[in-house]
Amino acid sequence: MLARGRHRSPRKGACFMELASYFAGERWSDHPACTHPLLAALARSVNDASTDVARPQLAPLIPAVVGLNGGDEHWSAEIAMLAATTALPVASAGRQNALAVGLLTCERKLDMLDDRERGFVRPETLAAFDAVPNSEAWARRFVARSTMNVDRFTQHAGSEIVRLSVEGIAEACIPDPDRRLRELLKSAIDECRTWAGLEPVSVAGLEPASWLGVCRPWSLTS
Repeated sequence: MLARGRHRSPRKGACFMELASYFAGERWSDHPACTHPLLAALARSVNDASTDVARPQLAPLIPAVVGLNGGDEHWSAEIAMLAATTALPVASAGRQNALAVGLLTCERKLDMLDDRERGFVRPETLAAFDAVPNSEAWARRFVARSTMNVDRFTQHAGSEIVRLSVEGIAEACIPDPDRRLRELLKSAIDECRTWAGLEPVSVAGLEPASWLGVCRPWSLTS
């Protein structure tokens, strides 16, 4: 069954992206070339943050990330924005400022990519900010004083936004964070499929009765 972390071989267990590398026919790795790096980072984070009971529900999404890669810089900005807008309203106060800065960083990246008027903010971002006005104000002051280089977004900022977002959802005082994490990953996959000119992924729910008869959650076997 799916397990947290990296594994040296399938005999030691497997995470979401390690199984993706297997399905793609690549060398066993949690960083396979078949999937966009930031989408893979999101998948690894969601895999590790999900509870042992809920993690098997991610399995039907694994084939959908195989071959889902592209050089368009929009992919990273869109994945990071989706993660941050999902997490910002429910994350702890300690993470909200950083997530708000992350969203504004994404917007600045899109200003450059799409030749938009500087300072434009999407409705989705404004809706997330409505839930945390103090963090929005703090983030705007921070970004106004910052000299951050948006060209480095895909190398560092994107992965940090994804990490903070997943942690924020997983630790939030909300009903069923596992479901929110799973829905975030599926939405990110669909976003990437749209940029790749593909239809949204369609997967059936995985009921415990369909897998407990042939295997057990990793936590029960270790």
